[in-house]
Amino acid sequence: MAVKAYVLIEAEVGKTGELLEAVRKLAGVRSADSVTGPYDVVAVVEVADLDATGSVVKQIHSVPGICKTTTCVGVKYS
Repeated sequence: MAVKAYVLIEAEVGKTGELLEAVRKLAGVRSADSVTGPYDVVAVVEVADLDATGSVVKQIHSVPGICKTTTCVGVKYS
């Protein structure tokens, strides 16, 4: 079953543009947008399983300029 997650990213001051470009290039990242509010970037990750989600989030953490992330895994309600 495919997994969709939203990664909320806080960036260092002045690093949002560079960070956004780098995150968009990562495999498994379907989109990434600059946003207003407490986070600077929201990335949408779509991968095959939960383990793959962890791998993509680990890659996101390696991008220079990231201070903190919060990952929200999508769930389906019947």
